[in-house]
Amino acid sequence: MADLRSNLAGIVSPNPFWLASAPPTNSGYQVMRAFEAGWGGVVWKTLGTPITNVTSRFAGLNYKQNKMVAMNNIELITDRPLDENLAEIRECKRAFPDRAIVASLMEVCEQKPWWELVKRVQEEDIDGFELNFGCPHGMSERGMGAAVGQHPDLIEQVTAWVKEVARVPVVVKLTPNITDVRVPARAAKSGGADAVSMINTINSLMGVDIDTWNPIPHVDGKSSHGGYCGPAVKPIALNMVNECARDPLVGLPISGIGGVEFWQDAVEFFLLGASNVQVCTAVMHHGFRIIDQLIDGLQNYMDERKLATMESLIGGSRDRITAWDNLNLNYKIVAEIDQESCIHCSKCYIACEDAAHQCIDRSVIGGVAQLRVDQAHCVGCNLCMMVCPVDECITMVQVDTGLPPESWKERSRKTTVGTP
Repeated sequence: MADLRSNLAGIVSPNPFWLASAPPTNSGYQVMRAFEAGWGGVVWKTLGTPITNVTSRFAGLNYKQNKMVAMNNIELITDRPLDENLAEIRECKRAFPDRAIVASLMEVCEQKPWWELVKRVQEEDIDGFELNFGCPHGMSERGMGAAVGQHPDLIEQVTAWVKEVARVPVVVKLTPNITDVRVPARAAKSGGADAVSMINTINSLMGVDIDTWNPIPHVDGKSSHGGYCGPAVKPIALNMVNECARDPLVGLPISGIGGVEFWQDAVEFFLLGASNVQVCTAVMHHGFRIIDQLIDGLQNYMDERKLATMESLIGGSRDRITAWDNLNLNYKIVAEIDQESCIHCSKCYIACEDAAHQCIDRSVIGGVAQLRVDQAHCVGCNLCMMVCPVDECITMVQVDTGLPPESWKERSRKTTVGTP
């Protein structure tokens, strides 16, 4: 069987599935139950000067019959005293010495408070620190969280302060609320970070109740921008993980966060460059027992592919992502409709006719719509396949153009040869 043991910058856990710093890691009781269920590690809910939270705090985005395809929250860091959290960390580590416990930290941008917090927390047997430079709401208005994560100079400075006194690996958690995530990741590297984690939540407003006109969620009729997370953010997270994984100026292990619910989601993060993954929203939706399908699914996948260790999986697709300019302009695919499985709903025709390239011919024979692709003009955009309600009724097939691979860069060079 494949060895699922994970190593993130020296932080070792029996599997690569951690709980993210969030409500599921708010107490020792929850962390104990998570470890009993099989989770490999946790990032403890952010420690710092305790705050007072508000009610209500969460809102879910539902789409048709799917509940919580995304979530918004306006909850802040721990509202419990530091000593209480540390006592519970101590208890959890004694009960589960093989599991990773990473302490998430947040403080004001001053050296002394950071030093004091780091020294106090590492009196316990913790495995690492995660510096929360990502929280986009509440704490950012106080000059912390994303207010630090959006300024590379502050990231570098605070990371350096922590590294001066930390005796365990330091992970920097990055905000997605920035133009180019590689810039803060490079700053973390310059400050001495051992790894980065991404993404934290995305700035958002979940919605408005159009009957009461109250924002959702609301606190006595008012609300604030919050953090957006869950399955809907996974594509954004995957892109940012890969951007940093491919950047030679970052060169740090990555803990991937954002929309992991099934084992297949985790595999995507690993293939694009993440060393492990952190989970939050899926646990808030389904509970700790989702770890069973995460572990079993990953184990079976790796065994089927004869992958012995996590290292043989990590980064497998990393360099298949490139600049658009490098893509092969002579690669061609076209759509094919399986007439036997087609239910003649015409969704593909409508989508292609109204929103794509008018490449599907529709005729009505005996009162039934007959749909066929005009492959000579099909541009292979995939839209018809995407809207088709019947699995594998529409497939995309490669066409041999007889032309060698050629990128836009190469074609541009050819057309500019001899240009004065």
